Amino acid sequence: MGFNGHRGVSFYEYKLERVMKRLGVSTYTFNWDRWGCFVDFYYQGEHYRFEHSVEKARAKGLNLRNGSETFIEVVLTLEDLARIVERGIYGLETWVSGIKYHSVSADELPECFKMLGFSEIPAGPEGVRRRYELLAREVPANGKDSEEKLRHLKKAAEQAINYFKENESNIL
Repeated sequence: MGFNGHRGVSFYEYKLERVMKRLGVSTYTFNWDRWGCFVDFYYQGEHYRFEHSVEKARAKGLNLRNGSETFIEVVLTLEDLARIVERGIYGLETWVSGIKYHSVSADELPECFKMLGFSEIPAGPEGVRRRYELLAREVPANGKDSEEKLRHLKKAAEQAINYFKENESNIL
């Protein structure tokens, strides 16, 4: 882990505020949950999003335990970018050009996510798995259409997880 485990997440919220000022970013939002986080911001009229999750960290051999730790990692990454920009090694737009955030309208949302009840694409496959498990538990075990509903849910979940595998290069 690249952070000091003795400092609380509120310290990193404050650090994020300072880093964004250093980068010249005035409009940004952030959030984390049990499994991951995001930091959205606007820079020179473009929308960018840094996302991270426990699952992505594990895939890279990192042992992050929860979403607040992923948030800390994103803040430290943004701080590293601020240092690079302050050294005059290109502007921020050069370093983050590959991670522009393209929000998805309801019409553009892939059908597999709609079938799982999402109104936007979740942060990662773990969100899809949790949603699938929740919805599968709600299907009556002995209902006449139960098997069909479960099959459709499973297919949608598999397609949604494949969406992330196909789009991995756009993720932090």
